[in-house]
Amino acid sequence: MTGSLILSEPRFLGHPGAERARAVAGRQAEHSLGILSALPGVPAWPAYHDDAGTAGGSAMAGTGMDAATFVGLWHRAVTAQPMPPRTLVLACALAALLAVASRRVWPVSRTVVTVAHEGGHALVALLTGRRLAGVRVHANTAGVTWSAGRPTGPGIVLTTAAGYLAPPLLGLGAAALLATGHLAGALILSLVLLAGLVFVIRNAYGLLVVLVVAGAVVVVLWRGSALVQGGFGYVMAWFLLLGGVRPVLELNHSRRRGRSAGSDSDQLARLTGVPGGAWILLFGVVALGALAVSALWLIR
Repeated sequence: MTGSLILSEPRFLGHPGAERARAVAGRQAEHSLGILSALPGVPAWPAYHDDAGTAGGSAMAGTGMDAATFVGLWHRAVTAQPMPPRTLVLACALAALLAVASRRVWPVSRTVVTVAHEGGHALVALLTGRRLAGVRVHANTAGVTWSAGRPTGPGIVLTTAAGYLAPPLLGLGAAALLATGHLAGALILSLVLLAGLVFVIRNAYGLLVVLVVAGAVVVVLWRGSALVQGGFGYVMAWFLLLGGVRPVLELNHSRRRGRSAGSDSDQLARLTGVPGGAWILLFGVVALGALAVSALWLIR
């Protein structure tokens, strides 16, 4: 979700209460800017005054606040933080495993994996020069991504293959950031990717899911303690890694029962001539490899 905050200093020419109105407008602007600077580690913008010494606001103040906010966020993203205790890392891994393995929880939590899956299709479609038409995420955890371009060739093959590869590779990237102490960087990057997805979602349920997940990341960054942020970040990484394995197993099971017609693996088989089973094997190798490497990085 994006938006813009435009500050302008109103003119109260000849009005007897001009100074008072200017002060009120300045306090309102300062309050709005304070919301933007509430993230921990983002420098607070000091009160500013006009030439007469009265609290006031201007468009330049808004620009300065935006610059300070982005500098603070960038500083948090690139600054290494202390590593959490191994107990927390293992507890987060267990929580993620339960969310993936549970028959009751998985039908709900799988939606997050679907968002990553369809986001992978969408991102690679854009990177390969295809025209992205939109993404839909449905309540039954199914999803679809539309893109236009050549019906054959590397672009469509890479776009189709990206879905099952996206969750484990995103988890691997998150693990790499966490293992080097860049917890805030991992959370901020996830927020950037979710924000980009907002612009291509084409149904209400999908948009709601993306906004809820993005909102959770914002709340954790904004209000969460170091322990909460650490727990959230590590659960996120473990969930993407483990959640990248189960859909591949489900796809293989469906294929054996003859229910995978139209799946990514079958589409890739038609596009490349390589059997669908080989593509499922590739998805599984990548998912398990990402999980194994990430486990070595995170549990040490």
